Amino acid sequence: MTDFISLFQYTFFQNALIASVLISILAAMIGTYIVSRKIVFISGGITHASFGGIGIAYFLGLNPFLGAAIFAILTGTSIEWISSKGKVREDSAIAILWSLGMALGIIFVFMTPGYTPNLMSFLFGSILSVGKSDIAIMLIITFFTALFFLVWYRPIIYSAFDPEFSKINGVPVAFFRYAMAVLVALAIVVSIRAMGIILVLSLFTIPQSTAMLFTNSFKRIIPLSILFGWLGSFMGLFMANHFNIPSGAAIIFMLTIQFLVIKGVAVLLETRMKRQ
Repeated sequence: MTDFISLFQYTFFQNALIASVLISILAAMIGTYIVSRKIVFISGGITHASFGGIGIAYFLGLNPFLGAAIFAILTGTSIEWISSKGKVREDSAIAILWSLGMALGIIFVFMTPGYTPNLMSFLFGSILSVGKSDIAIMLIITFFTALFFLVWYRPIIYSAFDPEFSKINGVPVAFFRYAMAVLVALAIVVSIRAMGIILVLSLFTIPQSTAMLFTNSFKRIIPLSILFGWLGSFMGLFMANHFNIPSGAAIIFMLTIQFLVIKGVAVLLETRMKRQ
């Protein structure tokens, strides 16, 4: 415990804590939208397809996360277009883009001349290596996402859950759906730096699932998701330090344990109430 407390004096650990707070806030907003609208699989497609942008950016000598952002946005808006037009089955389109992105990423990374980057850093991330520039980007995207939700909360909800009725009432459903696709893509990309492609989607689903054990209200799920997301992240960092294991995997493990414990307690209480 003493060793863990001593970490607070180091800049890298302070950056990790700040990043965990920002990602928890961002994931709470975007993740609640994803889970409530039941588009987790779509988000998985965006997450894995973004690896294609990372590979192409490496090959062209550009910032890999810029490539990931562009690829993620294109994938997110393409899936939204496909789902609205219905020319191709949505699950088929997601699977194609998912596989294509991963394949392109691997191909271009290995075609890059000279030093081949370590793929593990993108696949599994490292919140302890987050720098001030990463935090600045997280802060900007979190701020604009929160502002978007505050200003257009009702149209976002209406267009997500009852698009036909929203269209009749003059809500620009297409605009809000495409805007949310872009925000989902950006949230995923900035979180990849900390959690990695393989693990990042869990951060957008597990805290929200835990929060939904207490409430079904969209407004209440968000703050509860922030709380559970940050608690899981903090406990994960403690576990990573204590057992000397990867921080991203430790965070997801603790988020899962947190969900299972609360779910178990809820089931026990429900069983007792029925017996009484």
